[in-house]
Amino acid sequence: MRRVAGALLLLTILVLQACNSGEKADSIFYNGTIYTVDDSNPQVEAVAVKNGMIMATGSKAEIIKLQGDDTEMVDLQGQTMTPGFIESHAHMMGVGYNKLELDLMYVKTYDELVEKVAEAVEKAQPGDWITGRGWHQDKWIEKPDHMVKGFQTHDKLSEVSPNNPVWLRHASGHAAFANAKAMELAGVNNLSIESLQGEVEGGEIIKDELGNPTGVFTERAASIVGKLVPAETEERAEQALQMAIDECLRLGITSFHDAGSGQDFIDRLQRFKDQGKLKVRMYTMLTGRSPQLLEEWYKKGPMIDPDHLHTVRSIKLNCDGALGPRGAWLLEEYTDRPGHYGHETLPMETVTEVSEKALASGFQVCSHAIGDRANREILDRYEAAFNKYPNIDRRAQRFRIEHAQHLSEEDIARFGEMNIVAAMQAIHMSSDRPWAIDRLGEERIVEGAYVWQKLMQSGAVVCNGTDAPVEPLDPLPSFYASISRKTLEGFPEEGFEADQAMTRAQALKSYTLDGAYAEFEEDFKGSIEVGKAADFTIFNKNIMTIPEQEILKTKVSMTVVGGEIVYKAD
Repeated sequence: MRRVAGALLLLTILVLQACNSGEKADSIFYNGTIYTVDDSNPQVEAVAVKNGMIMATGSKAEIIKLQGDDTEMVDLQGQTMTPGFIESHAHMMGVGYNKLELDLMYVKTYDELVEKVAEAVEKAQPGDWITGRGWHQDKWIEKPDHMVKGFQTHDKLSEVSPNNPVWLRHASGHAAFANAKAMELAGVNNLSIESLQGEVEGGEIIKDELGNPTGVFTERAASIVGKLVPAETEERAEQALQMAIDECLRLGITSFHDAGSGQDFIDRLQRFKDQGKLKVRMYTMLTGRSPQLLEEWYKKGPMIDPDHLHTVRSIKLNCDGALGPRGAWLLEEYTDRPGHYGHETLPMETVTEVSEKALASGFQVCSHAIGDRANREILDRYEAAFNKYPNIDRRAQRFRIEHAQHLSEEDIARFGEMNIVAAMQAIHMSSDRPWAIDRLGEERIVEGAYVWQKLMQSGAVVCNGTDAPVEPLDPLPSFYASISRKTLEGFPEEGFEADQAMTRAQALKSYTLDGAYAEFEEDFKGSIEVGKAADFTIFNKNIMTIPEQEILKTKVSMTVVGGEIVYKAD
């Protein structure tokens, strides 16, 4: 109680000092419900901004004293303002390219997917590649008559595209679907599959009962066809990046953790920053798929931007597959595919090597792990690397596990003990939980699937996101899933494993201050406090009080980055 009273007294002093200094605010946000994510001062009536930073917070009467002749008065008109939302795990270029290719995220049946491809073929020239992403066979409301190992076959797809190679990536990014033309170009057929086994390690070419390829390629096997898809031009890449930035701002996202990219992307972001076009704060993870890239960055060390717009300080490792294509690496076999345990898509020795080099050179490591075996293996490798450098404070390194979806009960406490950030995407629970129980069985689901409360109780930080374009980038469905543990249709009424739901305050923090913590920026952003960046998201409804289902109908009316209104709804 004394700490809260002391903080309020300090806040009052700071406001009075600002008022007495004669300085006037560049802008004042008032007449709304303002949630600060500051425990000592959770709600305020108004916020004053100066030079892109928060100058003062408090009552409207106090803050209005900072109004000058040139102060922009932003009337929130009773709407709700929060710290700017931070997308803690997504793929910026994937978001953009989804707008330039076939977007299959909302396809409900295989026949609908085929129709979309047929429409694209009509507009294409013979030989042109048809590409897209977003299909997920377990989310279709009607399954094809013929399925192999849980996947559709290419026959219908190939019928509508005889002269165009087709390459459609799974929503998870851990599988892809090719037509006969694409497989012909790649030399994939019944006779060639055995000779391709060396290229399939860490993945699988799905075959029917006669040994014929069905068109589905999981994990690393996808490169057999994927490497033939024409490379993107820089002009198209810049178009995709601009579209992704615009989408972020429309959805109230002020910061974005890009989950694994190369030097081309980093250079592209830098050009956008230099040209004044980078309106979203970027935290880029170096892709672990390029050892040469990592070696170059180990030598020069992290790039920490003093402008807080483009920082490169972490490394992304892809260590197992996704649950949908049964690629997540499990300790015990899949309930719906006996004898199958998923895939280790990266040698665990690489995790050890990268972790040790990262500690020595100042990088954070962010490892993709969905299955309980992958999570355990990575925790073991992190711990061994920390033990090799006993003089380095392991808690200060903030190593992360991306997704951390399915855990053994024995490993949950280790997240808190080692201060491993669990970078999770609540929307995955909403989308996957109805069918995930078929993959894992009830016992594993209840004990260790999407266990947000158990992780937080261990002392771990849980940050939130969407993994877009795996899921839509909109943070509100993920916020909804965090507090409801339901599908977007509101099923089941009591929520899946409801004891693991977040409170609204926890969900908001996971999308703001905890996201900032996960990128070492909690002293600069993530809450509405004096001296922090003026990054705000304004909603047309109060997401902290309205009925759960109303959250899904809420819209962003304004997005503010560094005090600048960068998006305003019509």
